[in-house]
Amino acid sequence: MAETEQSSGSSHEGDKPPNPGDFSFMVPKKEISMVPDMGKWKRSQAYADYIGFILTLNEGVKGKKLTCEYQVSETVEKLLAMLGTLDRWIDETPPVDQPSRFGNKAYRTWYAKLDQVSASVQEPLVALFSIRSNMFLCSGHEAAFAAFLCCLCKVGALRMEDQLAIIFKVFDKYLQVMRKLQKTYRMEPAGSQGVWGLDDFQFLPFIWGSSQLIDHPTLEPRHFVEEKVVNEYHQDYMFLECIKFINEMKTGPFAEHSNQLWNISAVPSWSKVNQGLIRMYKAECLEKFPVIQHFKFGSLLSIQPVKQ
Repeated sequence: MAETEQSSGSSHEGDKPPNPGDFSFMVPKKEISMVPDMGKWKRSQAYADYIGFILTLNEGVKGKKLTCEYQVSETVEKLLAMLGTLDRWIDETPPVDQPSRFGNKAYRTWYAKLDQVSASVQEPLVALFSIRSNMFLCSGHEAAFAAFLCCLCKVGALRMEDQLAIIFKVFDKYLQVMRKLQKTYRMEPAGSQGVWGLDDFQFLPFIWGSSQLIDHPTLEPRHFVEEKVVNEYHQDYMFLECIKFINEMKTGPFAEHSNQLWNISAVPSWSKVNQGLIRMYKAECLEKFPVIQHFKFGSLLSIQPVKQ
């Protein structure tokens, strides 16, 4: 079963926080430069650690609402403050008048402000929000942010007890910032599959959001295409938050503008939806060269093969 897979490099194992002195840090660098290099990635410790991180959190949020109670650590508060700053900068950098409808050039002004961020998090943020001349966003940027959170777990800045806050606070705030960027600067998706893709920009909230809904007493997959249900429950479930945003951004029949999601609504249970989305994420994101070629590998996410 996909959602019960475990990684030997899971970021949450053990109660004792790792000592940063135990790591021999190196400057991260790109390792996937050609399509044949993808085999090296799929056999790497980085792949095992990353997918283990995703699946550990997937298990942790199963059956839980966004509005449930959980602890918020100092590290989580600092991450929220950082994302809050990025959010505020969008308000302070309004779009400019230009003939092109998409990719407002004010985004580059907003992006330049990342130079003000601490050097310790600057590079992950640069990877997250793409290069200065590129005004495209995709699930690869989302993966960069998830990898950043995975690294914080590996060094002990985030702990086992932060699992719910990582998704329900930090990742949810990240989604708010990304959606605001998309709406404010009319960001275009990179490598969009149109109606045949799951979503132009995000993937992980559908995985974790479907896990939240496993064994729900009344909500079934067929219900998420009903606008009344989405409006009533979106504050509790990340999956429905995503559907609400799609409904706000796209026009026309749902089956036409989001055909893949429409097909998913016919799956009989949230457990099967969750398993299928994990398989799809591996195939359509983690095994795609255009996404992984931008990843950087170092001591925390190592390109070295998994130790048997």
